[in-house]
Amino acid sequence: MNVIFVEPAFPNNQRQFVRGLAEVGAKVIGIGERPEDWLDDELRGWMAHYHQIANVTEVAALKAAVQWVQSKLWVDRLEATVEAHILPTAQVREACRIPGTSIRTAWLCRDKPSMKEALRTAGVPTAESIGADTPDQVRAFAGRVGYPLILKPRAGAGAAGTFRVDSDTELSGALEHYQRASIAVEEFVEGHEGFYDTLSIDGRPVHDFVSHYFPNVLEAMRSRWISPQFVSTNRVDSVSDYDQLKEMGRRVNEVLGIGTSATHMEWFFGPKGLRFSEIGCRPAGVGAWDLYAVGNEMDIYREWANAIVHGRADQRATRAFAAGMVALRPDADGMILGYSGLDEVEDRYREWIIDRHVPSPGTATQPVEAGYMANAYLRMKHPDFDRLRDMLTDVGERVSVHAG
Repeated sequence: MNVIFVEPAFPNNQRQFVRGLAEVGAKVIGIGERPEDWLDDELRGWMAHYHQIANVTEVAALKAAVQWVQSKLWVDRLEATVEAHILPTAQVREACRIPGTSIRTAWLCRDKPSMKEALRTAGVPTAESIGADTPDQVRAFAGRVGYPLILKPRAGAGAAGTFRVDSDTELSGALEHYQRASIAVEEFVEGHEGFYDTLSIDGRPVHDFVSHYFPNVLEAMRSRWISPQFVSTNRVDSVSDYDQLKEMGRRVNEVLGIGTSATHMEWFFGPKGLRFSEIGCRPAGVGAWDLYAVGNEMDIYREWANAIVHGRADQRATRAFAAGMVALRPDADGMILGYSGLDEVEDRYREWIIDRHVPSPGTATQPVEAGYMANAYLRMKHPDFDRLRDMLTDVGERVSVHAG
């Protein structure tokens, strides 16, 4: 099978998808933005050809590159795994008559108001929401639904550009941030937040994973003193409470037309029960797939490649470990000066530490809202989910990142 893979070099884990494709027998053609001589020998070795363009999200340029490849050989699949690449790749895929995720599916998984409207119509429980082009539309929605509300970019990822507003005054301030952009406006859903990720073949999950945020993302991305965690549980198959979540995931796949693809679905559970939040037809970011691989003793990138190339899964998820990460925030903006408590926790938990990212003194800090992996972090595993939670919390409380 001949597979074009969009942007094989950035971010860094993209190379693992290329490796997986090559190892299961695909001929891989990469299309990316970096010059070929910037790629290392290993990555180049997994590809039969690499084609550089200026911008992989520019549909005309991507289409021209794909058509050039098609003039040389038959193309069976055109794949992308980064959120910003999904829709332009779908547009080129349909224009070039290549099987895979459709424009409709990619659009519904990108445009949050359209996504939620489609799912509400199909009976999937989700928050009230609209797509708003003017401040008056937002204020009318606030008058009908009430506060709190969540405002976010229509096609954003994570918590970037997201605001919670609790009053008319806060709403006016938040609207100034967006200026004249079209935005998604949602009813605030109270409850615990997590995500349900799958690798699906023809819409059927063949691998699935459940992760929990501590605390919820919006709070974590706004509070410097918090050392937030997300933890992938190994109780997916043994706790019946997850059955409803699995059924929701299958239903969402069906309604949105997700076929053979990775999925990343956010959810809330609270006083109103289980509520869908949003989904992407692509793998989770923030290193989540590396945690799934460790926790389930499997090569998840190779499994993704098997799904794309052979339409099957070859490995079994062992659920051997819960696996998670704790983000360690600098105590101020500026330059990292050093760490305290790090040697202590490494000595205490050495057996269970997967890896760590500890920028050296003199490194510029990144803002809190840049995300879980923006500064320092530790990733850990343990056979018991509750014990892992305790360890991650202890690391977050003991380790300080000094900056100034």
